[in-house]
Amino acid sequence: MTAVATDQPVEGRFDGREHRFPVRVYFEDTDLSGVVYHANYLRFMERARSDMLRLVGIDQRATMEAGGSAYAVAELAIKYRRPARLDDALIVVSRLIQVRAAAVAIHQRVMRGSEWLAAADVVAALVGPDGRPRRQPAAWVSAYEALIWQPEATGANTGDETD
Repeated sequence: MTAVATDQPVEGRFDGREHRFPVRVYFEDTDLSGVVYHANYLRFMERARSDMLRLVGIDQRATMEAGGSAYAVAELAIKYRRPARLDDALIVVSRLIQVRAAAVAIHQRVMRGSEWLAAADVVAALVGPDGRPRRQPAAWVSAYEALIWQPEATGANTGDETD
């Protein structure tokens, strides 16, 4: 085995404008039938979104500790297509679809290889300590705008197929 200088959590990465986050299915993620429990797909997606923000340069923890804002899921639509099973190696693919004054819209897919297992459209709203929406900082909006998914520019499909 090769020694690692510093043990660090696994991080996702950007491939162009698409964020890719690896996930392994553990026993704790499954139900009695041996497939991933439906709510755990949301946990996988949440981790991917948090990692994506970190890679973009948004420090959620520092913002919260400074008495600032935090993202909260305002809308969520999910479709399950195929089950993931114990020990599967998955990738959560996230694409920024739209940036609004106080929110971002993100399309996410949980993939096993080239097969999509679950897909969700998420709107995360920036809210203050009082729970009310707040405008996103201009630097955050600029970072997001540079990552908005443009399938016509890439020649790729949107990943929204429901067959």
